[in-house]
Amino acid sequence: MDAKTVLYIEDNFHNRRLVRKILESRGYTVIEAEDGLTGLDMVRELRPPLVLMDIGLPGMDGLEVTGRIKGDAELRHIPVIALTASAMRGDRERFLEAGCDDYLSKPIQPMELLNLIATYLP
Repeated sequence: MDAKTVLYIEDNFHNRRLVRKILESRGYTVIEAEDGLTGLDMVRELRPPLVLMDIGLPGMDGLEVTGRIKGDAELRHIPVIALTASAMRGDRERFLEAGCDDYLSKPIQPMELLNLIATYLP
């Protein structure tokens, strides 16, 4: 898989479209999953270099998916960045404790997202 590939697990079509547009404008390849279970299956199958994870997913939420990724010895090296509308005090710590490598609150600021991704991908 290309080193500039990002898996974005997000149930909201408009958010997926926005992030895809931002990342593709900088040469990234974006693959998408609409729910946590599909996203987890894609991580297991494709082993992407980076995962962007919505927390408020239907069914299996983003923290559970992250926990399963980080609990798997073959997958735990894959960085997971939480992207969420939840910006309550203590959320960042809660997401990091759950295994997320980093956190960004919505609405997404394009340069902030690109700078954060650049710390994980070449």
